[in-house]
Amino acid sequence: MRNLFNVEGKTVLVTGGSRGIGEMIARGFVENGAKVYISSRKANVCDALAEELSQHGTCISLPFDLGGMAGITGLAAAVAERESKLDVLVNNAGATWGAPIDEYPEDGWDKTVDLNVKSIFFLTQKLLPQLRAAATHENPSRVINIASVNGIQPPGLETYAYSTSKAGCIMLTRHLAKRLAPEHILVNAIAPGPFQSHMMAATLARAGDAIAKANPRGRIGTPEDIAGVAIFLSSRASAYTTGTVVPCDGGSAEF
Repeated sequence: MRNLFNVEGKTVLVTGGSRGIGEMIARGFVENGAKVYISSRKANVCDALAEELSQHGTCISLPFDLGGMAGITGLAAAVAERESKLDVLVNNAGATWGAPIDEYPEDGWDKTVDLNVKSIFFLTQKLLPQLRAAATHENPSRVINIASVNGIQPPGLETYAYSTSKAGCIMLTRHLAKRLAPEHILVNAIAPGPFQSHMMAATLARAGDAIAKANPRGRIGTPEDIAGVAIFLSSRASAYTTGTVVPCDGGSAEF
């Protein structure tokens, strides 16, 4: 029963890994001994974080824009050039778009849904050779999709494509889990609540104190909170867990 949460020596890819929740997860893996690749759209930001995290372990920058198939294919090829096996894929890259219902634009809808759902499916698909190569009956490979509590309960904000895409991410997680379990690839999702991230920055700046006060835990999430769930879902402790959605929200979607 010892070392149930050990991820040392695992090879991990975190998309959207240069800031926000992706950075928190990447940092947690690096500081716990994993070899971590991070990807994001902005190369300079991705490179700078990889350099910083490399002071604590191994972190490699692979910047790609996953909003289209060219970036998805490019990232998968870049990983394949460097690694024959991939233990953990964290599909975190995401976007949101807010606008009044009468003005909600098609391009905002398409950008959000493509990145939040389409990119998850096709990046997972293209990395299946590496995930399969790492998978064993006793030590499965892992895919972790970052959904949202807004995919469980509708938000008050007019972010229609975001909540729809995150609900789609949850169903995609369950569908992939059912298909890939016989191949020893476990697929789970995390549904974060409020965290200090680029996506939440404006909302927290405007109403952060009220959001924290309304949360059953009386605060917003910390890096340890989200990294801890990701590490659990990548470790021996979760080897019999697949197709599940783990809220990490202080209870805000449950009560």
